[in-house]
Amino acid sequence: MVGPCVSPAMIATMFRGRTMFRGRPHGRRAPAAAVALALIGAMIGALIAGCGGDGDEGAPAPVSLSFVSYNYGTPDLGGQGTQQLIDGFEADHPDIRLVASGATSGDVLTRVQARTAAGDPPDIAQIGWSKQPAALASLPVVPVADLAPPAEVAAATAGILPPALAAGSIDGRLTVMPYTLSTPTMFYNATLFERAHLDPARPPATWAQVRRAALALATLGDGVQGVYVDAANPAKSDFLTQSLINSNGGSLLSATGGPQLASPPAVGALAMLGDLTNSGAQPRIVETDALSLFKAGKLGMLVTSTAVLASLHRSAKGSFTLRTAGLPAFGDQPARPTYSGSGLYVLTRDRRKQQAAWQFLKYLTSDAGFTVITAKIGYLPLRQSTVDGRQFLGEYLMTSPEILPAFRQFTSVAPYQPLRGPNADQARQILQDDLVSAVMLGGADPAATAASVNERLVKLLGAA
Repeated sequence: MVGPCVSPAMIATMFRGRTMFRGRPHGRRAPAAAVALALIGAMIGALIAGCGGDGDEGAPAPVSLSFVSYNYGTPDLGGQGTQQLIDGFEADHPDIRLVASGATSGDVLTRVQARTAAGDPPDIAQIGWSKQPAALASLPVVPVADLAPPAEVAAATAGILPPALAAGSIDGRLTVMPYTLSTPTMFYNATLFERAHLDPARPPATWAQVRRAALALATLGDGVQGVYVDAANPAKSDFLTQSLINSNGGSLLSATGGPQLASPPAVGALAMLGDLTNSGAQPRIVETDALSLFKAGKLGMLVTSTAVLASLHRSAKGSFTLRTAGLPAFGDQPARPTYSGSGLYVLTRDRRKQQAAWQFLKYLTSDAGFTVITAKIGYLPLRQSTVDGRQFLGEYLMTSPEILPAFRQFTSVAPYQPLRGPNADQARQILQDDLVSAVMLGGADPAATAASVNERLVKLLGAA
């Protein structure tokens, strides 16, 4: 066993002010003194040796945390921003090391489930809100509320916007840490607006106004298109679908979890999407083509997640003026968007790793963390203090205020409604492909298609 580490300075202090051997240095006492000095020298050598070599084994080794993220490792700004968050955390916490790996948003839950089944779950995972019920049912989730004493959890989450905390709470307990959230935003090309004699200072506030503005933009020629509503997306995300139905006075699901696609509000929202395309206000193209068109300055309006903000901002620089507005409304009904994004799930059972994971979660959701999440990636800052603080986003927003409309409408968002049960992913894919895409891009009849798809979802979900 290695003894405690004693430095030469400590030893000097031990003997300071003491005379070990008095009298003459020669004579009968000299041999005894020599022996004593030799013993003391050996003791000092042994104590000093304890400070190095095997003595380091007494210090705790750095904690290594595995982190699966669908933003990590991507070549876009999302990947760069995530790496910046990891680097910043490790600089502040040299005793904790992140071992990150990437996955697509659609595959991340499947990969985490496979690792869990093999006995090697990641310590932390970023999982989308649409997969929350399946994640909670199939993974060894450690609630955030259990990672630290209640007072510490309350202090760390104080200031996070209530809708975000509600998104991660189950039965009133914070279970999943809200991480990246966005609401649907209308990006618009103010330069094209001016060319079409539209007032960039007064963007369309209703879908009827959007249609009129889009048709005016489409008359500019040179390949310019009016508007694109990113509801039929390859990720099969239904947050925009839900936002449109909510804003028209309905909801995707009933109180018992049954689909309500055949309801008048749902059919009306779908009919609006189809009419935009059929009238020529919206091109009949897929999401990737719409994003390319907007970045090239050839699309007047794009309604989508704020997650693409950083990318659009970079494309617009020096080419056209980028501005944003909130989700348009249906007539005089208030817009009621829901949110997309993800939460952070802690899965490790190791108490030391749980403590390290808690430090990581606190860093990611701090003012410093949300500054990177917003400025580098494009998701919402979930703290008002992040928006107000000049050292955080205060100065940035003075020159880049595009996130503010989405941030303002977040305070009144409707809760996201995830489909539940073992067939939830299949049901959401049918909803997006066979209904939303079919009406928006395929010209299908809204009412008849909604009724048919609703029947299929009732059978899949087992709820009416």
